[in-house]
Amino acid sequence: MLNKRFTLFVISVLILFVGCVSERVNELQSVEIRQYNGENLSSFIELRDVSIKGPQNIDIKSYRLELSGLVNNPRKYTYDEVLAHQKYKKVVQINCVEGWKSKNLWEGILLKDVLDEAGLDPKANTIIFYAYDGYSTSLPLEYILDKNILLGYKINDITLTPSTGYPFILVAEDKWGYKWIKWITKIEVSSNKEYEGYWEKRGYSNSADLNKSFFD
Repeated sequence: MLNKRFTLFVISVLILFVGCVSERVNELQSVEIRQYNGENLSSFIELRDVSIKGPQNIDIKSYRLELSGLVNNPRKYTYDEVLAHQKYKKVVQINCVEGWKSKNLWEGILLKDVLDEAGLDPKANTIIFYAYDGYSTSLPLEYILDKNILLGYKINDITLTPSTGYPFILVAEDKWGYKWIKWITKIEVSSNKEYEGYWEKRGYSNSADLNKSFFD
């Protein structure tokens, strides 16, 4: 009987000990990866900030990503609601008009998925993006769908920082860097093919194709 009580006592102590240990487990800081599937990656530090007002600090608790325009179901998403979609990874290089470039592993959701949820009007042909700092740009709907364009929230396995576009950056592959809009707050579905964003109004090409000059 004594041995049985002692055994129960030991088990109880072990349960309490394990519970205390689990409560003290801390999450370690994420580590940036520099290689993926045999490809060398640039450090996210090389992704320079060339924005119009500097890095933006966004309160994620009050943040909403608005999806509006020519859609059947306009909506405002919380950060977590966006991240609840299927996630994808892709190595894409950004090329800045200043001459620098950075190849990184991007993780995000397909823009196509949220557009499908919204239900597109048949007249839709253009997607306009707006940023927290007042910046804007646009891209053809066909390009967004055909290229499986990502709304990125991680770079090299690291959650975006204010300088890299937190909470979301447009991974506009095969386009000049000014199409890679950061701190996205609104996505508008439009029929205006001629919409001009911040740099486009200042003479930059609206198509922004890498194989062409960025000046019209």
